[in-house]
Amino acid sequence: MSHVILALGLVLAVEGLVLALAPRRIEDALRLIATLGIDRRRMTGLIALALGVALIWLAGPG
Repeated sequence: MSHVILALGLVLAVEGLVLALAPRRIEDALRLIATLGIDRRRMTGLIALALGVALIWLAGPG
């Protein structure tokens, strides 16, 4: 459970840092995402999910 809390804290810290340092770039990115079709957004999300799982697997013990 402590690993889940650690992971959540890291995500929030990175997201907060991005929002604090580059709020205008976030608006630009959201506009760009809004122009993408639903299938393209879904594929982007699935790729991000796969990369995240791969990184977690690589960082895991053993």
